[in-house]
Amino acid sequence: MTTPKALQIEPATGLLAGTRQVLSPHFDARPKGIAPELIVVHGISLPAGEFGGPWIDHLFTGGLRAEAHPSFRDTAGLRVSAHAVIRRDGAITQYVPFGMRAWHAGQSQYQGRTACNDFSIGIELEGTDTIPYTDAQYASLAALIEALLAAYPTLSAQRITGHSDIAPGRKTDPGPAFDWKRLDGELQ
Repeated sequence: MTTPKALQIEPATGLLAGTRQVLSPHFDARPKGIAPELIVVHGISLPAGEFGGPWIDHLFTGGLRAEAHPSFRDTAGLRVSAHAVIRRDGAITQYVPFGMRAWHAGQSQYQGRTACNDFSIGIELEGTDTIPYTDAQYASLAALIEALLAAYPTLSAQRITGHSDIAPGRKTDPGPAFDWKRLDGELQ
């Protein structure tokens, strides 16, 4: 896959232009006067350690069936979402408009502020804590972050963190396989 050099977010809708949209019902409005200030990087695979397939779409749209895989028993029925997912080939799917509140962080805290969903954007990378993320994912993640920084002046490249950092002890993603120095290099 060729990663676009520049991505654009449509200001009126909060949607990434030219990107696959699978809109989730699992979102709501941010609290009044709150804008995105934090980007949270996640890792996801469904079933665990497997890539591809429709399962992430099903999870974020409320259609994941417990009987589809033994590991889905505890996951099916969850009301969760992310703003976007970046697949192993770098393809981006958007689930929630960036100006809205996705339900990705759960119980969380960043620099003393709780309820990170209120003020963050959640980006899932298809992967695990232990399998290296792909070149295409780093390129797409950097392009998406650049588009977010351009669209939302309240965001900063200094306020990008992992799910594990805002929910320590509860979450481990994106895990040690994620190369933060590489992301920093991609953003420069």
